[in-house]
Amino acid sequence: MKWRLERGSFSSLNRRSALLGTIVLAAAISTVPSVACAKGAASTPAKPRLILQITVDALRGDLPHRYAHVLGEGGFRYLWNHGVQYSNASYRHANTETIVGHVSLATGTVPAAHGMVGNVWFDRTQGRLVYNIEDARYHLLTAGADVDKKTEIDPTQKAAKVDGRSPAAILSSTFSDELAVHFNGRSKIFAVSVKDRGAVSLAGHVGKAFWFSKASGEFVTSTYYYKQYPDWVNAWNARKPALAYAGKSWTLLHPPSKYLFGDADDRAYETDFPGFGRTFPHPYGKAGDKYLTTRLTLSPAGDELTLDFAKTLLDKERLGQNDQPDYLAVSFSSTDYVGHLFGASSLESEDNLARLDRTLADLLAYVDEKVGLKNTLVVLSADHGQPEVPGHLHALGIEGGHYFDTKSLDRAPAIAALKKKFGVGEELIEAFFQPYVYLNRKLIQEKGLDQAEVEWVVAAELEKFAGVAAAISSTALRSGGLPDTALTRAIQRNFHSKRSGDIYLVFEPNVFINDFDGLTVASTHGSPWRYDSFVPVIFAGAGLTPGTVTRPVTPYDIAPTLSAYLGVKPPSASIGEPLPEVLGK
Repeated sequence: MKWRLERGSFSSLNRRSALLGTIVLAAAISTVPSVACAKGAASTPAKPRLILQITVDALRGDLPHRYAHVLGEGGFRYLWNHGVQYSNASYRHANTETIVGHVSLATGTVPAAHGMVGNVWFDRTQGRLVYNIEDARYHLLTAGADVDKKTEIDPTQKAAKVDGRSPAAILSSTFSDELAVHFNGRSKIFAVSVKDRGAVSLAGHVGKAFWFSKASGEFVTSTYYYKQYPDWVNAWNARKPALAYAGKSWTLLHPPSKYLFGDADDRAYETDFPGFGRTFPHPYGKAGDKYLTTRLTLSPAGDELTLDFAKTLLDKERLGQNDQPDYLAVSFSSTDYVGHLFGASSLESEDNLARLDRTLADLLAYVDEKVGLKNTLVVLSADHGQPEVPGHLHALGIEGGHYFDTKSLDRAPAIAALKKKFGVGEELIEAFFQPYVYLNRKLIQEKGLDQAEVEWVVAAELEKFAGVAAAISSTALRSGGLPDTALTRAIQRNFHSKRSGDIYLVFEPNVFINDFDGLTVASTHGSPWRYDSFVPVIFAGAGLTPGTVTRPVTPYDIAPTLSAYLGVKPPSASIGEPLPEVLGK
C-alpha cells in the first residue's frame, strides 16, 4: 500500500518557532519542512502498553534494503511487513553526530533549540572542552567504570575526564519526559545503549539510563538515576557476559558467496585496529586483554550485549504490564563503529547488518512473548547516516573523495598572511572540534581587534581551502542576512549562541576527517550532506496498517507522533508534525 504524497504548510512551525524566543532561533527552525495531517475522520488508535523506540546508530536509510539478501525473518522484514515505512526521511540540521541525532529524536527539534550542537564543544565559561552529557555532580555507580581513553574511539578523549553523567545539558523536554508528566510518573521509562550518550538522551530527564562500560565490561549508570544498582543489574553484571566472548572471533553469518562484498574482505583503506585485523575472522582477544571490551563494541557483539541487557530489563522491571504505557529505548551502536572502521560498503558492514537483523528479530520476539507486539508501538530510526569511504569511491572511478588535514588550518599561508595583517604572532585558530573552528579570543581581545571582523575575514579565507564547502561565522548566524540556501538553513539550525564555536566549517561532499585522536579510521560522519542525514523511519506493531510513504518527512516528526498517538503534549521545543498514517488518518 502507498499513501498519497502530501505537501505541508509552514504556518504551524512558524507559530511554534515564535514561542522559542529569539529571531535567530525562529529563522533556524521555521524552514524545517512540516508534514500536514490528511483531512478526514480519524480512527482513534488503541493505547499501547509499551512504546519501544529502537535507534540504530549510523543506519543510513538505504542500508537495510541494500543488504536485504542477507537478512532473515522477524527483524527488518517484520517492520516492513507490519509497519508504516517512511522512505524519504532526513535530518535538516548540519552536524550529524551521535548526540545531536539522538537528542533530536528524543525532543522532536533541532540543536539550535535542544542545545546539543556536537559531541563536544568548548565551554567559554569554564575555559575548556566539555563532553555533551558530562556532569561531575553525578558519579558513576561502578568505581573505575568511566571512559578508559586508551581503548576508546570516542569524543570523550578530547574533553577533560569527568566521572559523571546526566541529561542536564539537554535544554528541551523529551517525549519520555512528557510521558512521565502526563501519567504522573506512573509510566516506567528506561533507555539502554553501548554509548552513554545514546542512553542518556532517550531516557530524558525523568527516565533511567544504562550504558556499557568498556573499562569494567558491565552496564553502568550514574547517581543521577540511582543511589545503588537494582538487584537484577548486579546479577546481570555478575554473570560477566562480556567475558563469554573471550577467545572467540567475529565470524561471517553466511557463506562468502551470499554477500555483495564476499570477495572484497581486505581493503587497504580499512582500519587495522590492534589485534582485530582487516579480514574475517576478527578476534576479540583473550580474557584480560585491555582491548577485549573495545573490540566487542566494534563488532555485532556490542549489539548482542545490549540486547541481552535490554531483555533482562524488560522482564525484571515488568514493562508493559500496567494500565499506563511504559517506554523502552534501545540504541544499537555497532553499525556506527563498524562503519568508522570499514566503511558502509564492506563485508564487515554487510555482515553486521545481517547480525543486527537477527538481534532485532530476537528483541521483537521477546517483546511479543512478554507484552505482545499488538500491545506495543515500535518505532525504528537512526541518529544519522554514514558516507562512503573515499578509497571505495576511487575504486569505482568516482573522483573527489579525500581526507582533510585540520591541523593545517592555522599553518596555511593564507592564515599566516591574516596573522601578519592583524599583528598576531601566536595561533589565531585555537582549535577545531567538529564542526566548529575556535579562534583565540584572548589574543584577539589583547590586540584590540574586533571579534566580528576577525571571524568574517578568517571564514572568508577558510572557504578558499580545497575541500571546504562553507565557512560561516557565528556573528553572521546571529545577525542574519545569510543567503537562503538549504546549507545555510541547516547550519542555522545547528547554532546555539552559548555553545557554538566561532566559525562553522562544512567540507565538500566526500571530504572527511579521519583522525580520531591518533587512530586513522576509514570514514567519519557529521556533514549536512544526504548520505549523513538520510535515515529510516518505521513505525510498526499495535495494529498499524502497513505501507510505504515517499513524501519528505524528518526524524523530528517521531516525538510529536508518539505524543499525539498517546494524547500527550509534545516536547517543549518540538517542531515536528504528527505523521497521519501512524495516527490512522
